[in-house]
Amino acid sequence: MKVLIVNTSERVGGAAVAANRLLKALNKNGIAAKMLVNNKNTDDSDVLEIPGKWRKKIKFVFERFLIFLLNGFSKKNLFDIDPAFTGTNITRLDCFKEADVIHLHWINQGMLSLKNLRQILQSGKPVVWTMHDQWASTGICHSTGDCIAFRNSCGSCPLLTHSGERDLSKRIFLHKQELNQQYSVLYITCSKWLKSQSEDSGVIRMQQIKSIPNPIDINLFKPVSKTESRSALHLPLDKKLILIGAVKLTDWRKGFDYMLRAFYRLDGMYSSLKNQLEIVAIGNGVNSIQKDIPFTVNGFSYVSSEKELARIYNAVDFFFTPSLFENLPNMIMEAMACGVPCMGFEVGGIPEMIDHKENGYVARYRDVEDLISGFSYLLNLSDNNYAVMSRQCREKVENFYSEDRVANLYKVVYEDAMSERVIRNNG
Repeated sequence: MKVLIVNTSERVGGAAVAANRLLKALNKNGIAAKMLVNNKNTDDSDVLEIPGKWRKKIKFVFERFLIFLLNGFSKKNLFDIDPAFTGTNITRLDCFKEADVIHLHWINQGMLSLKNLRQILQSGKPVVWTMHDQWASTGICHSTGDCIAFRNSCGSCPLLTHSGERDLSKRIFLHKQELNQQYSVLYITCSKWLKSQSEDSGVIRMQQIKSIPNPIDINLFKPVSKTESRSALHLPLDKKLILIGAVKLTDWRKGFDYMLRAFYRLDGMYSSLKNQLEIVAIGNGVNSIQKDIPFTVNGFSYVSSEKELARIYNAVDFFFTPSLFENLPNMIMEAMACGVPCMGFEVGGIPEMIDHKENGYVARYRDVEDLISGFSYLLNLSDNNYAVMSRQCREKVENFYSEDRVANLYKVVYEDAMSERVIRNNG
């Protein structure tokens, strides 16, 4: 069986990381997989790049310009929506022709257009689509927030400056709906939460939807000595360290304001914390947030390898994400694989990953007071209780997110998709 994974980027962004990890998991478990990307970042021979560097850049810029134009010359929400106007016809590529199954992931920002999606579906090859956000089930947005229009037909989109009943979101919604009525796609959601959301979608509810988590290499992300990890990273040995992280730390969707409010409340409530607690931060925007956080911040704006990333997890005591919109966060999985208890809001797939007070703390959504309670609970764990919680973090990842388990779940999906194609062709 040959599988072609399709994703816009090889390494940049959560979807790219997850797709790349699935590529490796499949190949380790006897499934011949390749990955096709718009932007290649390594020399991995299993990762193939769509040719035409400048042509791809022009398509990306052109699509953003069209969004800017259609949105009344406003940059607002410029990257929060994707109409899939531009892309590449990948059905002409040898890797597509050789594949038995086409496995789509995050394919926006000039990777595939709606026309290209139709070309893929018209090829007759079985198509599996892993959703890393809600775009495949909505008109144009990646995250619906409080909007429920996607359940019926979109339109009057709150992300458009000039919206109305027949706006861009409605037109793209109807186009996607038509594709799903004409062709069969097997949709995979990384979290049960996203599965439930997708089953309500007027775009894809007629399709088969399953939930399979992302995989992680538990031999790479594993618990090692905190003392050795901290020494290697020049972090203090005698402090409690809380890790925060995101591709863009200042993105409002990552809950930076809630994090700040919680940290200032902690600082005001426990004057001794200044000498006991420090923050470790990963991601773009580290320098801009350091001055706002009332504790010492140890910043890592760029982490070059997963080995280095695993070392950072092993150096900290807890991982905290105040994110307001999440599917199945890679960072929670990575932290837990290293035995690091996590805390986050009760949103998206986070409650599926963190078992409240067993391997971390799940705070009520947007509730700063509950965040304070969570910090107090975790920071006051005894050494024995911390060790138990750390062990339970590791066990959760081993039981649910290991490469072997996830690859075998996908093997069944691919076989089902191929069988359905044979039945459809013989019907």
